[in-house]
Amino acid sequence: MSVTTTTHLNFRGTAREALDFYRSVFGGRTAAVTYRDAGAVQNENEADWVMWGEVAGDNGFHVMAYDVPSQSPWNQGENPFFVSVRGDDAEEVNALWGRLAEGSTIVRPLEPAQWAPLYGMLTDRFGVTWVLDVTAPYNG
Repeated sequence: MSVTTTTHLNFRGTAREALDFYRSVFGGRTAAVTYRDAGAVQNENEADWVMWGEVAGDNGFHVMAYDVPSQSPWNQGENPFFVSVRGDDAEEVNALWGRLAEGSTIVRPLEPAQWAPLYGMLTDRFGVTWVLDVTAPYNG
């Protein structure tokens, strides 16, 4: 199995604009799933915000982004990014989660999600928020 880390940027309503900008700078392709696409709308004004997005280029450039919903705390200067760890083997991702979770605050347990076989989020004892997931093909 291979594991990769990717910078995961957090925005409030401007993730799509940021992803389009980064694609114009670095090239590659953009993929984005809105809260509406995922059936996860909690605020109709935010239905078309990006719940999951990325720019990936053949040159190795990769950045992920999403729009933090208004009911969740967000301060651009305090939590502008996550570290995203993606793998294709559930057993290995589970093992990484188990070790990383020691002394951490679980934001979302590692469990199946609508968009991934496994997905979880935690903030470690150093204040870094990590997202771990098992890669699923995007069919959008």
